[in-house]
Amino acid sequence: MKKVLTAVFFALIMVLPANAAYDTNARVPVVGKQIVSKNGLPSTITFKIVDTYADNSEATTKKVIQISKQDLVYAGNDNEVAAVISHELGNVMNSQISKEKFRNLAKAALASTLSSDNILNTAANSEFANNKISEKDAMDADITGVDLMITAGYNPLAMVVLVTKMPGSTWEAIKGDPSNAKRAMNIYDYLLYNYPSKVKAGYACNEYRFFLTYADPIVEKRNSSERKLAKFQKEQAKKKAERAKQIAKYKATGGLNGWDATYTLLETFANSSEN
Repeated sequence: MKKVLTAVFFALIMVLPANAAYDTNARVPVVGKQIVSKNGLPSTITFKIVDTYADNSEATTKKVIQISKQDLVYAGNDNEVAAVISHELGNVMNSQISKEKFRNLAKAALASTLSSDNILNTAANSEFANNKISEKDAMDADITGVDLMITAGYNPLAMVVLVTKMPGSTWEAIKGDPSNAKRAMNIYDYLLYNYPSKVKAGYACNEYRFFLTYADPIVEKRNSSERKLAKFQKEQAKKKAERAKQIAKYKATGGLNGWDATYTLLETFANSSEN
């Protein structure tokens, strides 16, 4: 028994320093600078780690991007730290904050003119509607974040891993699906269509292997059906066209969100896929 305890003790000694040696918080400014520099974003951007929810409502004017410690908990290396940072940058670049402000303003206006039990008011403020909006915004930010990661030299599959490490729904757990499976699959599909070599390169961790047990059958089933494969390709092409439309909007307006490099950056992303 004593020998067993001794063996466990030394095993812990060997493992713990390796984990402790990676200081996630200390890596944020280093990784963040790499992402900013390689993507041609304003060099004045800085990163601030916060204890709770990242409020980036003033990011475009102050050039300070808040990064939540709650998200960094799930990052175990520079690639995954890059995923956390890139997702937040994606939110800002996609004007997610501005859209949310507009939604809140619209809901407040609706509430002031309609009774609280009015069906339109109830629908606009329902938890379901808010969750669906948040989910779409998150998936849009994931995709923009993936582009940022690729340009900066980080493994974009880390975004898949990061998302599946975060808490998911009870229903996903019951079914044995990865956490946040829909978001993760959205990222994976985007990479399969636009950057197949990145998917082929893989990502060495158990979380990614587990995700593949979920994703591979979906992809195989899709590829075995001409109709499903054509639908997938059409959907991905539509997403790419929507990105081109976004570029045109930024070009026409000079960059609605105030980021000097936004148009050039989005144009680069649109033309950098392998497809």
